[in-house]
Amino acid sequence: MAGIDAMTLKALDAPIYVIDETLLRNNLSLIADVAKRAGVEIILAFKAFALWKTFPIFREYISSTTASSLAEARLAFEEFGAPAHTFSPAYTDAEIGEIARCSSHITFNSLSQYSRYVTYVRSVRPDIKCGLRVNPEYSEVGTALYNPCAPGTRFGVTADKLPDVLPDGISGFHCHCHCESGADVFERTLAHIENKFSHWFRQLDWINFGGGHLMTREGYDVELLVSLLKGFHARYPNLRMILEPGSAFAWRTGCLVSHVVDIVEDHGIKTAILDVSFTCHMPDCLEMPYQPEVRNAVMRPLSEANKPRTYRLGGNSCLAGDFIGSWRFEKALEPGDEIIFEDMLHYTTVKTNMFNGISHPAIGLLHEDGRLEILRCFTYEDYKNRMD
Repeated sequence: MAGIDAMTLKALDAPIYVIDETLLRNNLSLIADVAKRAGVEIILAFKAFALWKTFPIFREYISSTTASSLAEARLAFEEFGAPAHTFSPAYTDAEIGEIARCSSHITFNSLSQYSRYVTYVRSVRPDIKCGLRVNPEYSEVGTALYNPCAPGTRFGVTADKLPDVLPDGISGFHCHCHCESGADVFERTLAHIENKFSHWFRQLDWINFGGGHLMTREGYDVELLVSLLKGFHARYPNLRMILEPGSAFAWRTGCLVSHVVDIVEDHGIKTAILDVSFTCHMPDCLEMPYQPEVRNAVMRPLSEANKPRTYRLGGNSCLAGDFIGSWRFEKALEPGDEIIFEDMLHYTTVKTNMFNGISHPAIGLLHEDGRLEILRCFTYEDYKNRMD
């Protein structure tokens, strides 16, 4: 990472996530520029990034967030300072009232959920905007775990199940089909969305194109995205457009600093055991599977696992599969060496867990003036309290 150099990290003797304010602001500036030029609202999806102590920085660039649960809706309302755009696969009687209180928009996953709760949510918040999640039955997401439009999906209503006249009070559609996708994917998806649902657009006030628009990735065609959004607005000027990416905000803005604890070897394969865990602290590495970038190392095929200076990287949990590899380093590894995983802020801090009671990495913010502020350290009490 550009802003976090070796000297800054050398003093750290425990694992820590570090977010770089300069890199975060670069992403936020690009996103704000896209929103302005395309005439859309781009909001932060908490499912990918929810470090609330950084919200004052976000508020300089965006005005809203998106939530998928009561806890996230409260975080938006109480810490971000604005009601959330909320979607959940299913709301419950116990939580729907508080969710409505904390939301400006509430999207329902089914017509039955809308029918069940619309009157009540309006009694709680009369100005709330109600939407319906729709499924265009098209997605280019290759990993089944992340494909919201796969056959049998539990997300959204297909066009054949919608009445010609929408139920009174539905003012918007929500359509999420992407995962770290390019503008070219959005272009193809948009054609399916229009083909399936444009019949109802004249009955709506807004449309949410969901997340997965990775506009801050190097090589992303930002101009195509802006052009597509402008073109859509020209065709449907009555619709206010919303995008809610998560990864795009925190993309390549931070790292996870870990350390080698031990080196073990079996069948010629050396494993560097770290003071972090993939299943606990980098779950996408096992779920996606996502191969992270490791500073000063090159990933090599498993056939080279027994080569010099080549190691599997192993977590410190008791899960047998808590490892990735193989990686070739510039020099042989020894206990105490730092292993730095790049781009470890989005979909990490929100998904971490305390399986095995393993020490949780701290969270730090590297300010533009070079000062590293520790936002949070985790202790035994954090683990103990989760077991209450």
